[in-house]
Amino acid sequence: MSDNIIQLNEQLIKTELKELVRSSVEDTLNALLDKEADELLNASKYERNASRQGYRSGHYQRNLTTTSGDVTLNVPKLKGVPFETAIIERYRRRECSVEEALIEMYLAGVSVRRVEDITEALWGTKVSPGTISNLNKKAYEHIEKWRNRPLKGGTYPYVYVDGIFLKRCWGGEFENVSILIAIGVNEDGSREVIGAAEGMKEDKDSWKNFFLWLKGRGLKGVRLIIGDKSLGMLESIPEVFPEAKYQRCTVHFYRNIFSVTPKSKVKFVAKMLKAIHASENKNAAREKAKQVAEHLRDMKLKDAAKRLEEGLEETITYMSFPSEHWSRIRTNNTIERLNREIRRRTRVVGTFPDGNAALMLVCARLRHVAGTQWGAKCYLNMKHLDSMEVIEDQDDYIDFVS
Repeated sequence: MSDNIIQLNEQLIKTELKELVRSSVEDTLNALLDKEADELLNASKYERNASRQGYRSGHYQRNLTTTSGDVTLNVPKLKGVPFETAIIERYRRRECSVEEALIEMYLAGVSVRRVEDITEALWGTKVSPGTISNLNKKAYEHIEKWRNRPLKGGTYPYVYVDGIFLKRCWGGEFENVSILIAIGVNEDGSREVIGAAEGMKEDKDSWKNFFLWLKGRGLKGVRLIIGDKSLGMLESIPEVFPEAKYQRCTVHFYRNIFSVTPKSKVKFVAKMLKAIHASENKNAAREKAKQVAEHLRDMKLKDAAKRLEEGLEETITYMSFPSEHWSRIRTNNTIERLNREIRRRTRVVGTFPDGNAALMLVCARLRHVAGTQWGAKCYLNMKHLDSMEVIEDQDDYIDFVS
């Protein structure tokens, strides 16, 4: 009777299944590479037609580490057409989310048993409790390398900066930790996360050290820095980037005025403020601001009028740049959207054990977002900036676009 009992080798089955998944991933990626080559050549293998763009010339092998194991890619070599594949980078971006998930689980206090189950699903092998910290250390090393990478985007005419506050536990007490973030628009018009660092608080020393760190990694050609009003940042800009101008985010400027405006009048005041920044040049904006300030005083909103007059010049700096860029360089919206995504991710953690833990999770999210379409598509057409002269201390700008 016992001779009829079938005994299963569980470990062997797991190994075979893992190899099946790995080989499936390898076959799929290689098939996608071949398909991509066919589309570039406008012809499949051995096909001859009048519209063919080039020819195949064999392939070269490239190793890629995935969550399913190491795979060997047969990357096509082409004659007559450069082969630039997006397949590998797309897959790698998915791999970045694995690091982020591990850090997030660790910081969120997920139980060791649960981490073991999840890591088995992610990496294909169950991670023992003793190695979880080592895996986090490895992920931290990857993120730290990315955070300190040299900036090779050429010049960065526009730089958006902001600080995001998170909670950390220090000596048994809870306190805020500031993460300073910078996004640059490079000379090709693409957005790039160029820096993230712990600032403790948004004072002059923190901002100056942050700017010097960016400059030391290759940040150059900065012509406009966009951000919310921070005294420490304003004092640091001329010391580190003396040729750069400062643009105060108009959205934050409006909110500052709304804070001294009755709720019943906010909607009406908002329309008047937007009319100022809808002007065609600085002179028109200043004239419109005078009219709005008088109207605000007639409405018994003296504090609102005062804030408008005191902060106006900082909010119309963008008018010295191409009008085609105005809608995207007068606010800090591009970085605020990232901050909302960061808050959504960090909310599950609550309070971080230290500032470095907060920085690592923020960077993991930034690194993941930067590898998506967000960083690949053109954000601004920089030809408009290249073909104009920025007019210093004048009320209008002259566009030399031919």
